[in-house]
Amino acid sequence: MIWSLKNWQRHAILQREPITEAIWRDVLARLHFLRGLTQSEITQLRQWATIFLHDKNINGAQGLTITEEMRVTIAAQACILILKLDLDYYHDWLEIIVYPGKFILDHEYTDEQGIVHAVQMVASGESWLAGPVILSWEDVADTGNKRGYNVVIHEFAHKLDMLNGAANGFPPLHRNMDPRAWTAIFSEAFEVFCEQVEREDEWVIDPYAATSPAEFFAVLSEAFFVKPCEIKQFFPRIYQQLAAFYQQDPAMRWTTEEVAYE
Repeated sequence: MIWSLKNWQRHAILQREPITEAIWRDVLARLHFLRGLTQSEITQLRQWATIFLHDKNINGAQGLTITEEMRVTIAAQACILILKLDLDYYHDWLEIIVYPGKFILDHEYTDEQGIVHAVQMVASGESWLAGPVILSWEDVADTGNKRGYNVVIHEFAHKLDMLNGAANGFPPLHRNMDPRAWTAIFSEAFEVFCEQVEREDEWVIDPYAATSPAEFFAVLSEAFFVKPCEIKQFFPRIYQQLAAFYQQDPAMRWTTEEVAYE
């Protein structure tokens, strides 16, 4: 009964609150990393985005006016992570706050001597446990960059990571996944990557990933969708884990599309 009611409600939302064809087409054209999706996947993504926009409040900060195209741009990128999963993965929070550009975060932390420090930092995004996602529109709109950077995917990867508590790079895995393998593969890769950053080697992913295991997972997640072939080449074991978790193979989609155009 619960399953039927949920699906009935979702069907009603899709009928009442559709994303217009013009806006959907424009958004897809800008989000180049969605290339290679099958027609059925595009349809599913559009449905998830529609229901997502019904469920979440997207509010502008500092006088920013949120247009329908901006809402759909955020929703489509947020929903690519759960394309093969379910919107229930985003069930425990309601709001997205969007600033015109980067914003200032005030953080406090306690050092090893027990002294509390107050720190201000400039950020393009932040996710709160059971709270809102905060985004910089300037960075959300930067969809054509070549760095594999995507603030929406990054912050929503944190949201998935937080489903079993504070973000630590270990989201709730599917039953057919081995937690020991995930931990071993990510821990080894994180250690190696931190050493590379210290040596100032060339990096395939944003060196910010060396900040913590949580950031390592989030940065790899954005790169998994935005430049999947590079992640599969340089982090093959992690690529396999992410493909199992997200139940998607973006590198295969990109390869298939390239073959189709030859």
